[in-house]
Amino acid sequence: MSIRHATLHQLRIFAAVARHMSFARAAEELHLTPPALSIQVRQLAEAVGQPLFDQIGKKIYLTAAGEALTSACQDVLDRLEYFTQELAALQGLEKGSLRVATLSTTKYFIPRLLGGFCAEHPGVDTALFIGNRETLLERLVHNQDDLYILGQPPEHMNVVAEAFADNPLVVVSRSDHPLASEKDLEPSRLRDVSFILRERGSGTRLAAEKFFGRHGVTLKTRMEFGSNEAVKQSVAGGLGITVLSASTICAELASGELAVLDVCGFPLERKWYAVYPAGKQISPIVKAFMEYLFAASTHHGSG
Repeated sequence: MSIRHATLHQLRIFAAVARHMSFARAAEELHLTPPALSIQVRQLAEAVGQPLFDQIGKKIYLTAAGEALTSACQDVLDRLEYFTQELAALQGLEKGSLRVATLSTTKYFIPRLLGGFCAEHPGVDTALFIGNRETLLERLVHNQDDLYILGQPPEHMNVVAEAFADNPLVVVSRSDHPLASEKDLEPSRLRDVSFILRERGSGTRLAAEKFFGRHGVTLKTRMEFGSNEAVKQSVAGGLGITVLSASTICAELASGELAVLDVCGFPLERKWYAVYPAGKQISPIVKAFMEYLFAASTHHGSG
């Protein structure tokens, strides 16, 4: 049997197993029984002529042939999705899917923008994943989504990154903090101030540590959290100060709960980026959403 005789159904099944690294979870996703799924994977392995998975204990691992087939499956399935959307566009229809993965920091504006896009394109099925930087980079490695919204494109990966909005970082304190009323604070003045920071690997934290490092200041980290909300609540509780994206504190500034410190060198000028793997086929729907992002940010900003 030749790989040329493999069916699209088998490729979809294999892609699901490779994505989950679990036969049971793939079967659940595809609404198949595990035995029926296993038969299809076994027949595909026979067509390839080599094992696709190794099983060690209760875990499965892709073989070299399995890794190569995973990449080929993604190419085939992406191309079919692209063709489906091209065909729909030729017929004057708008059908297809849009999968966006974004940092939790952008939850203050990306869901709103995605909602506006869906209102203009009601025939598009959309999915939004929100997580931290580490999780998004893992999803990017496995090409699980159509588009990734990041504050700092990964330097170690071959990606296309297009800036679409400003993402200024500011130093934030409780409104009654002793430094809140001072002007032109030198970074060195913050040497002994307790900081509440995002988790290690966060783009915001990396930018803050890089800035203060250039000024010979090692941040005195009191606490670290995986969410902006936890950071803000700790700062509001008087436990320390922080560095956050300005887009995350609009409500707290308006209520007078938090204040932006006037630190020399801030705000740090950064951008939001739309990111996808280099060489990936971008569908008409993804292109339309990117254009929508750029237009909306130009007219209204991301805050």
